[in-house]
Amino acid sequence: MAVRTDGRRRVDTRREILDAAVEVMAERGVAGLSLSEVARRVGIKQPSLYKHFASLHAVYDEVFREGAERQLEVVAQAVRGSTPGLPAMAAAVEAMGRLAMANPVVAQLLSWRPVPDFTPSEEAFRPSVEMVGVVRTTLRDAVAAGELDPAADSDEGVALFSIVVAGALTQQLANEPNATYEDGRFSSLLPSAYAMFVQYFAPKAGESCTRPERDRL
Repeated sequence: MAVRTDGRRRVDTRREILDAAVEVMAERGVAGLSLSEVARRVGIKQPSLYKHFASLHAVYDEVFREGAERQLEVVAQAVRGSTPGLPAMAAAVEAMGRLAMANPVVAQLLSWRPVPDFTPSEEAFRPSVEMVGVVRTTLRDAVAAGELDPAADSDEGVALFSIVVAGALTQQLANEPNATYEDGRFSSLLPSAYAMFVQYFAPKAGESCTRPERDRL
């Protein structure tokens, strides 16, 4: 039987703590996380838990960081696997939606402010900043392809894109957190909401659009 080194044991315990934390939040609400309950589920005493995380907010911070990194990875991969421009935007929208529905607790922590006095650290928030860059680049590609008006490549364009996606998913998670992406009352409308975004930033009369099937997910 293999014997874990102290370093490996520490990594495994941290992983168990984080997994247990997400389980507790799923059952009690994101703000209902309890370190004593997490310690009980992991099978350690609460003082031992502090060897891995200094505080309750440190646990939240790590869950946020991992969730933001995963979102960035999934969306960036979806964009890379699609034609630049609107097809890549559509792929990003679907990737965000599916990830959020598969991980509702993490999605709430990333998109809402459900925990009083918790603000993610700069390190934990960095992937979210990079995510904005991915969205901005994708919008810029769509503008360059003549699929969107140049106004889409702006802070307003990024903000509206975020509102469309986060708004639909927030409604979904607040009302039917256990539904699937396809069957959710609100998540199933995300393609239509995305199409409205595309229409809002459609090229002005006389400008060409090279991909007429632009609003399909």
